[in-house]
Amino acid sequence: MEQRELSHAELDALAREFRYVVTDAICRSGSGHLGGVMSLVEIVISLYFQVMNVRPEEPEWPERDRLVLSKGHAGPIVYMALAYKGFFPKAWLATINANGTRLPSHMDQILTPGVEITAGSLGQGLSCACGLALAAKLDGRTHRVFCIIGDGESDEGQIWEAALFAGHRRLDNLIAICDYNKMQIDGRTAEIVDLEPLADKWRAFGWEVFEMNGHDWDAIRTTIAAAAAVTGKPAMILAHTIKGKGNRESEGLVDCHNIKVPDQATYDRYMCGLECKLELPY
Repeated sequence: MEQRELSHAELDALAREFRYVVTDAICRSGSGHLGGVMSLVEIVISLYFQVMNVRPEEPEWPERDRLVLSKGHAGPIVYMALAYKGFFPKAWLATINANGTRLPSHMDQILTPGVEITAGSLGQGLSCACGLALAAKLDGRTHRVFCIIGDGESDEGQIWEAALFAGHRRLDNLIAICDYNKMQIDGRTAEIVDLEPLADKWRAFGWEVFEMNGHDWDAIRTTIAAAAAVTGKPAMILAHTIKGKGNRESEGLVDCHNIKVPDQATYDRYMCGLECKLELPY
């Protein structure tokens, strides 16, 4: 599918709408992982609207690029991209996290068109992405596999098992992106389990490593392009992001990892924190 070039103004408008709609959807469900959703807005928009080759009308197209969301609790931001690309009606977004929904908090490949891998316990997705990348090579296919992991998730041993495997198998069709917002459910990553020097760790496992501002359109585009040009090894992009970005009630706050919205007053507070008023698509 040919991607239309979007201006910065169009991208900014899309990001603003994504943040508005996903905040409404999470709040109306009563709870959800707002912080890690908001930190990924620009990255997910860039992937689906600027980088990845996909066909919404043909979700199982064999030559499509794949995205594995290993930090599965950020599923709602991927749902936003899938809905706005046309994989399913935008009206579904009103049911995020609700009982009986086809858009559960952690993504389900059986329930949702466009979802590649069901997200379960954190740490598993990178292994799945390695399998998809290796299968593509064995089949002689040229599509790419993208995998988004979390920094808190990087405490999991399975992440590093997958990192070792990908480096050993020289999976240069695999691009991983770490949502490095420096926070996890229990606090700041530097205080829970310090990941630094994170770039050196990935290099030691045989990866080419890049770093970028995960909220800057140009930085995202050029860094992903550089990662895609790497040969002979997988690429890791450390995306420096801000948890809860774009909402004054969540931006930079550890407590926004999983918010509770028990009443109308709390809903109003989070919606007012966006400092804009937009039409909802449902």
